[in-house]
Amino acid sequence: MIVIPAIDIKNGQCVRLSEGRFDNSEIYSDDPVKVAVKWEAQGAQYLHLVDLDGARDGQLINISTIQKVVKEVSIPIQVGGGIRTYQEVEMLVNFGVARIIIGTVLWNNKKLTERLFHEFPGKIIAGVDARDGYVAIDGWQSMTAVNAFDFAGKMEGLGAKRIIYTDIKRDGMMKGPNVNSIEKMLSHIKIPLIAAGGVTTLDDIRKLKRLEDLGLEAVIIGKALYKKTVLLENAISLLIDEI
Repeated sequence: MIVIPAIDIKNGQCVRLSEGRFDNSEIYSDDPVKVAVKWEAQGAQYLHLVDLDGARDGQLINISTIQKVVKEVSIPIQVGGGIRTYQEVEMLVNFGVARIIIGTVLWNNKKLTERLFHEFPGKIIAGVDARDGYVAIDGWQSMTAVNAFDFAGKMEGLGAKRIIYTDIKRDGMMKGPNVNSIEKMLSHIKIPLIAAGGVTTLDDIRKLKRLEDLGLEAVIIGKALYKKTVLLENAISLLIDEI
């Protein structure tokens, strides 16, 4: 299992939301590129970039910032937020983005979903965002009545090779991850899982590490890194020591 630092971009700045609320954000840097370089220097093996403006508006907005990050770091990057078209996915792949996260498209465009899974094998991540166990779409602004665990299994059936599962109620709240929910998600799929939401301490990472044999590939860490309740070097060392 690895830890992946999150860089959420809103109005060109690096921010963190609480429970996915756009009206409840904290600014941590005016330069997301500098933040990306810092995480790489501290040993990050992967970076997680989210275009929050894109997630809200339904199309990529912070394209130039994403391009700059790709150029400035040598580690792979996964990008999500408002990616709704084949052309956007193709553009990101051409930029050098390693993985592209799609969410709302999974819900409202089965034909495009299957096409992306099959034309870009291994590069498309199915983003399953959930609140109280139900799928959220449109940048977490709309709720569905669909069970998130069943939905993840359905995406695997359509061709997904990897899933990111975000527990919205834990995201940015510094209350620890919902380990039981993550374990339940793992029981519904056979492909690798990346978990996001709530990681606050090194002990949280230890708890999640125990799920590695069940298929937990990585955990995304955001606010804990910016608040320094977790130091990236310590998290990486912890996982290395426990191999």
